[in-house]
Order: sequence, then C-alpha cells, then structure tokens
Amino acid sequence: MTATTTMRAAAFEAYGPAEVLRPVVLPVPSPGPGEVRVRVRAAGVMPFDIGLRQGVIRPPGAVFPVVPGNEFAGTVDALGPGTTGFAPGDPVLGFSLLGSYAEYAVVPVENLVAKPDTMEWAVAGGFSGNAQGAHMALSAMRVGPGDTVLINAAAGGLGTLAVQLARAWGARTVIGTASEANHDHLRSLGAIPVTYGDGLEERVRAIAPDGVDAALDGAGAEALRASAAVTHDPTRVITMVATEEARRLGLPELTGTRTAPRLAEMTDLYAKGALRVHIRARYELDRAADAQREVERGHGRGKVVLAATP
Repeated sequence: MTATTTMRAAAFEAYGPAEVLRPVVLPVPSPGPGEVRVRVRAAGVMPFDIGLRQGVIRPPGAVFPVVPGNEFAGTVDALGPGTTGFAPGDPVLGFSLLGSYAEYAVVPVENLVAKPDTMEWAVAGGFSGNAQGAHMALSAMRVGPGDTVLINAAAGGLGTLAVQLARAWGARTVIGTASEANHDHLRSLGAIPVTYGDGLEERVRAIAPDGVDAALDGAGAEALRASAAVTHDPTRVITMVATEEARRLGLPELTGTRTAPRLAEMTDLYAKGALRVHIRARYELDRAADAQREVERGHGRGKVVLAATP
C-alpha cells in the first residue's frame, strides 16, 4: 500500500485543445467497497480521451479537474473493504471511463484482469480499449470461418487488433485499408493491404470481385460508404466513428459493454501468440498533451501510451 498522499497526474480544467491538458498534483484516491487501487505503470491514449478533452464527450459526474484515461496497466496497490479476487502486488490491466492518466487509479474490481507474463507494461497499458473494441465490433459483424472481411484504418490501434482477431476467428481473407507506408505492416499481420481514399470500392473489388462478407469502418463516412457498397449484408457493416452516416445508410450502430470476461478472452489470445501490438510512441506522464497530439494527427501505426510510473 502506498504511503504517499499525493500523486502526479495529467488533467484539464477547461475543454479545449491539447494544451489544456497539463501536469497536476492530486490526492491519491482511496478505494471503496468492491474497488481496487492500482499503481499505474502505463496508460493508453485513446480517441475517446481526446473527445473528452474537447468537450465532445461529457460523461455524467465528470467534474474539473478531469483526469482522462480509460485503459491502463499496473500493480494492485490496495483493496477496498470487502474486495476480493486480487492481492497487493498483482500485475493487472483494466479499464474505466476516466482517471488513468495518473500514478494511481481506483476502479471496480470487475474492471480488472490478470496481466499475462509475456505482455510488457506498455502493451498492457494500451490493450484494453482497442482489444475490447475490436472484439465488440467483430462480434456484431458475426465474423467467422471462411469470411472475407474488410477492415478500414487497419494500421491503427484498433485496426491491427481487428485484423488479427478476424484471422484468429477463421476469416479466410482480411483486406485492410491504410496509407502505403503501412502496407508491409498489414501484410505481416495477415491482411491484404489497399490504399484508402477515392476509388476504394474499386480497389476492394479488384481483390474480392464478389464483395466481402463483413466490414469494419474506423476511417469515416467515405470509407463507410465504400464498405457498405461492397458488403453483401448491410447488417454486417459496423462503424466506430461515422455514426451519423451509418444512420443515413440504415446500418446498425455498435452496441456492447466492456467486461472483464471479454478482456480476458483477448489477453488469452495474446498470451497464446495470436495477437501482437505495435507501440508507436511512448510519452512520460507530464507529456500527455503531446501524446494526444500524436493520436490526433491520425494515420499512425499502432498504439500511443503514457508511462505513469517506473
């Protein structure tokens, strides 16, 4: 259990551009019944965190100063009253809506799973959000053996895991859109790369003349329209970003909840060697604003993570 009363964190006290996210010192939070305090070793930087900082996303109960961060990894530091399932010192990874850009985070015990021994801290810190997002999306798309699957924005944090998960679930062919600089990376994951942008539908049909069975969009409205055009069944087209366009096209909206069993399924696949994660950039906690700028630039390969504690 920590003997300190304060901790370093990154927080903002007004919505706005990346520079509103600044280093702060806050009280170390105490876990309540059913909660666990984790000494955070690494935290992922997600588009959700950027939407939060911009004020586009405003979770109920969020008050200034807001500490972003919804995925993390670290060691169990303390258990709240009556909490069981873990012990101090256990390596874990988990998820929450807020609070991971800090040296300590408190979350419900059901938001944690054991960290595989083979998973380095940086990977573990940036695993939960994209891993569960890919699992929810591909489940909604009903991806299974023999399918031809299109993954847009396939080189990003979520896209790379979606490509590998589709392969693990038996997809025969996975087509991934990305910039040409990331094509070799997609090939190494088992995908056939195509360049995004104008003419995407024709490029996909050159690989799959009869169309695809399911499609995931992480790029935006243009890619979603092309995905819908080449997919046999519109109920198997899911977008992570272009929800208004999905409604206009009559496509389903993604629903689902992050859960420890879902995360445990993905960590098990990682431990078995079926998934791997590329870390694009690592930033110290006091450079959280720079880390978010890196994610905002887009078109990057893999994950951006924050190192919270040694």
